[in-house]
Amino acid sequence: RSMGSLLIFRGRKALGVRQYHVASVLCQRAKVAMSHFEPNEYIRYDLLEKNINIVRKRLNRPLTLSEKIVYGHLDDPANQEIERGKTYLRLRPDRVAMQDATAQMAMLQFISSGLPKVAVPSTIHCDHLIEAQVGGEKDLRRAKDINQEVYNFLATAGAKYGVGFWRPGSGIIHQIILENYAYPGVLLIGTDSHTPNGGGLGGICIGVGGADAVDVMAGIPWELKCPKVIGVKLTGSLSGWTSPKDVILKVAGILTVKGGTGAIVEYHGPGVDSISCTGMATICNMGAEIGATTSVFPYNHRMKKYLNKTGRADIANLAEEFKDHLVPDPGCQYDQVIEINLNELKPHINGPFTPDLAHPVAEVGTVAEKEGWPLDIRVGLIGSCTNSSYEDMGRSAAVAKQALAHGLKCKSQFTITPGSEQIRATIERDGYAQILRDVGGIVLANACGPCIGQWDRKDIKKGEKNTIVTSYNRNFTGRNDANPETHAFVTSPEIVTALAIAGTLKFNPETDFLTGKDGKKFKLEAPDADELPRAEFDPGQDTYQHPPKDSSGQRVDVSPTSQRLQLLEPFDKWDGKDLEDLQILIKVKGKCTTDHISAAGPWLKFRGHLDNISNNLLIGAINIENGKANSVRNAVTQEFGPVPDTARYYKKHGIRWVVIGDENYGEGSSREHAALEPRHLGGRAIITKSFARIHETNLKKQGLLPLTFADPADYNKIHPVDKLTIQGLKDFAPGKPLKCIIKHPNGTQETILLNHTFNETQIEWFRAGSALNRMKELQQ
Repeated sequence: RSMGSLLIFRGRKALGVRQYHVASVLCQRAKVAMSHFEPNEYIRYDLLEKNINIVRKRLNRPLTLSEKIVYGHLDDPANQEIERGKTYLRLRPDRVAMQDATAQMAMLQFISSGLPKVAVPSTIHCDHLIEAQVGGEKDLRRAKDINQEVYNFLATAGAKYGVGFWRPGSGIIHQIILENYAYPGVLLIGTDSHTPNGGGLGGICIGVGGADAVDVMAGIPWELKCPKVIGVKLTGSLSGWTSPKDVILKVAGILTVKGGTGAIVEYHGPGVDSISCTGMATICNMGAEIGATTSVFPYNHRMKKYLNKTGRADIANLAEEFKDHLVPDPGCQYDQVIEINLNELKPHINGPFTPDLAHPVAEVGTVAEKEGWPLDIRVGLIGSCTNSSYEDMGRSAAVAKQALAHGLKCKSQFTITPGSEQIRATIERDGYAQILRDVGGIVLANACGPCIGQWDRKDIKKGEKNTIVTSYNRNFTGRNDANPETHAFVTSPEIVTALAIAGTLKFNPETDFLTGKDGKKFKLEAPDADELPRAEFDPGQDTYQHPPKDSSGQRVDVSPTSQRLQLLEPFDKWDGKDLEDLQILIKVKGKCTTDHISAAGPWLKFRGHLDNISNNLLIGAINIENGKANSVRNAVTQEFGPVPDTARYYKKHGIRWVVIGDENYGEGSSREHAALEPRHLGGRAIITKSFARIHETNLKKQGLLPLTFADPADYNKIHPVDKLTIQGLKDFAPGKPLKCIIKHPNGTQETILLNHTFNETQIEWFRAGSALNRMKELQQ
């Protein structure tokens, strides 16, 4: 500081006055860039401060950190109606990030909007289309070859419309964001459900569908239902085998896969300071598994340390000046509070088949024996967007080094996925990668890989019962390898490494012994590793493409005969009538995630071609009529057949249809294909007991009706052979239920009520046929 501003600062501090004015002046003076890649786009803490002060004065109460950042980005803070869990907020996010699988549809929608450039800093990250087969370099070369058309489309579309492009091999979107784009107080939206990873650096980072990203890139205020705030108070400190991953594994066990729906999870308390910045990111990342809107940690010295080490000391210094706005107000109120004593927290492992089935590592072997889960671990997999930091790799290497010292290697197969090119290059330089190879590991490409089903697995046959342990975030049936009999468990990278060495779920590294090559028993010591490299990070290869200043001559080609890409046609408008005699395509039994609705893995190659990818519609969902997947009755022919074929038959014959779902329908990924596909094949409504947040919004964006039973028991009144009529659409209004007449084949009828969460803007999307159609209407 200059001497003058320092004296003002000290004088105001002595009087107990918040240093807002001084900080604002410093911000004007500093003009700190949001990232190295966008030197002319500045962090606006001054605007954040102004908006927070307006809202605090209006609400007349202390604010949580989540509220500060969210309300600090309001489009109209003076007049916005604010009620947690009730009102819809109109927000102005700072930036957009898209991964390559969802960016295809997002950019196709942006192209059809007719706008010349994106209105906010935006990036595309190539991480989803690289299949794990034999190892990093070969897998990357193969991916570049088979995905050339898609990569070319994304690169040229990025160049044309002003979007930064991270080439294949650069790393996983969330690690790249943490290293380059996230900062305390940022409001970032990303077309991937694990975007909340950025909360580890004190930002509000929210996963959305592509249509939401298009709104923000178009400069339109983004709508979000005002989140509730769940406070997680951490006391004590992490030690021994307990890791940051165990915090979220424990929270998932408490809140379940839908317990965070409609809420931001805000961590606070003295225990926070014992967790590294990348550890906080791990916790926020997997918050997606409890349905949370996002998760966030307050700004602290661990974040400052990370910003400094990643070349952003200017942002760290600015954050220090505005620290009051980057932590919760004393006395702020949470809608729910969970308290976890880190001194007492034990290593956890969650699964199989759902990420909220929590077990202490010490107990999982006994539970597995009782339940009949395979004890033998076939593969251990570390990395992914959740756990691929320098610290994660260091702790895993520390475990592996002990095994090697006793002449042991992994009994299970073992794979390592670096989170970014920077992490890969740095762990190669510092010897971690070689240690992990020496213990039996294969280092895969800097990409999502097996975590999202991009795994050409050869060691088992489909249908073979087996167990894998991963440091990933999600473990739904068939997610990693398309085998419904694979029992996948999620835990920390160091526990995965220990279990892969032992080869069994019965092993507890805290108490159990291994036998060395010399026949002597030994116990693994709790791993210890640096949270950040002692030298600077090695950036590795340059994998970033800046958008050109002049893109007027840039072409973006989509071949009309392409099997990978397809320009979008507008969906039809609502015809102004009630929806009569809707056929039930499928009544879903039990869990139905976005993986069940629109599978990933081999289907990822069609993410830019709506008609082709629609051939996976609901193929994983269980039909209540026969207990089978991808087998539904055609109401006209009375024959059973695949779900997509039946939907196409109905569409061809002008039969509109509806899906009936269970609880938390659409949990999991942010993929909007799970909404685009039913719309494309003639669906009009999805009626469930409850929805996951992102999927419900995605359905609205595409002109579908996501509706919930006013009485959840009414789910049992509807049978697959019934027809439904939805009434009240002419008077469609926020908060007003719709009527549903159930017409049974025997001629009898029942009437039930259906609730919805549409606001006025979203009702306009429905009437226009989609949010994109409505955007075009407003432009005209």
